[in-house]
Amino acid sequence: MATKVTRREFIRGGVAAFTVSFAAPAFLIDIARAQGAVSRNLVVIYLAGGNDALSTVIPYTDPFYFSRRPAIGVPAGQVLQIGSDGSGKALGLHPRLTGLQTIFNEGHLAIIQRAGYANSSRSHFQGTDIWGTADPNNSGGTGWLGRYLDTLPSPIDPLAGWNTSGATYRALTGTTIAVPSITNPAGYSFASPNSGAEAIYERNSAIRLASSGGADRPNLSFVNTSAMEAFATLDRVGSVVTYQPSVTYPNNGFAQALRTVAGSIAKGIGTRVYWVQTGGFDTHSGQGNAGGGAYATLMSTVGDGILAFYQDLRNQGLLNSTLMIEFSEFGRRISENGSNGTDHGAGGLMMVIGGPVRGGLYGTAADLNPRPDNTTLENAGGDVTYETDFRSVYAKVLDGWMGADSTVILGGNFRTNAPAFI
Repeated sequence: MATKVTRREFIRGGVAAFTVSFAAPAFLIDIARAQGAVSRNLVVIYLAGGNDALSTVIPYTDPFYFSRRPAIGVPAGQVLQIGSDGSGKALGLHPRLTGLQTIFNEGHLAIIQRAGYANSSRSHFQGTDIWGTADPNNSGGTGWLGRYLDTLPSPIDPLAGWNTSGATYRALTGTTIAVPSITNPAGYSFASPNSGAEAIYERNSAIRLASSGGADRPNLSFVNTSAMEAFATLDRVGSVVTYQPSVTYPNNGFAQALRTVAGSIAKGIGTRVYWVQTGGFDTHSGQGNAGGGAYATLMSTVGDGILAFYQDLRNQGLLNSTLMIEFSEFGRRISENGSNGTDHGAGGLMMVIGGPVRGGLYGTAADLNPRPDNTTLENAGGDVTYETDFRSVYAKVLDGWMGADSTVILGGNFRTNAPAFI
């Protein structure tokens, strides 16, 4: 009796279909079936390593911020002020986040403070998986977005999602769906040692071979199906290479990945969900402050890249159909360590950016006084405790942007107290 082979099992086994590389999906979703809605795009931006929320959004009037961070605290006079939250605490962005301040001032950046879950994992791997499964009690299940993609009506466009990273993430692991990992559109092509008519002949021959059934051989059938999906996407992906943006993107991997996403959206190739990541946020040492250091460089990379992407989409009339969501697997400790860095912590930040976003500060900042009765801190006052369940942000995206039922996808009702950013 033949055994059904899922895409996830096939990819995990390391088998390549012809010359095209398919990676298990990272953190992407599909919004093509939002009922009655125009084409919508979701861009997931993942800050890998555990972003230090207290260096991104700075409580510059809290004296304990500076007493607990004498070397890495960002001076109050250098923060980019963004007003006060619901508790009345004044907040500012890192000085290198001028791009995000511009978007915030235009009303299209929502900052969700103290996002997380109870008993936050301090492990990069488990933490990332928990944000992926959307279940703190099960970091080994399918991903919340993978479960959503599995519900899409067949046939699913093989380019419904696009992973610009080569990494594999839990969030989009499903039962039947797979998302291609395409880090470089120019290199996503049929590999042939020949050119011209001979290369075309070889490609056509490969297509004929891949279309030859294999129903009684599940592994071969899976290879053939994956290959046919790849061939169907080659020309569409190739069209992105010729994209001419309306702005100049910074010359780094993160910004260039966003440029690729903008090209895909502008060319209308059919993708609705994109995954973009940038790393380096595991800042245990040499973190620096406003004057320089590793973290300042990270903030420039993120802020300048997102601003270029935002302005490019706005110039082309695509901003109102695009939503960005940004987060990391956990926040970091409040007090700096002996290496002028910060260690793994708990509650962190989420951001949502785009034309339809109602910008502003959501949630409240922690009081950094380590007194025993301070309910905004945990772990003997060493960490920020969460206030907003990260799944409520997912629920808002699922219900309000993707046209899905979040209670089905997330396995529960997390709509209560969800930030009203859309």
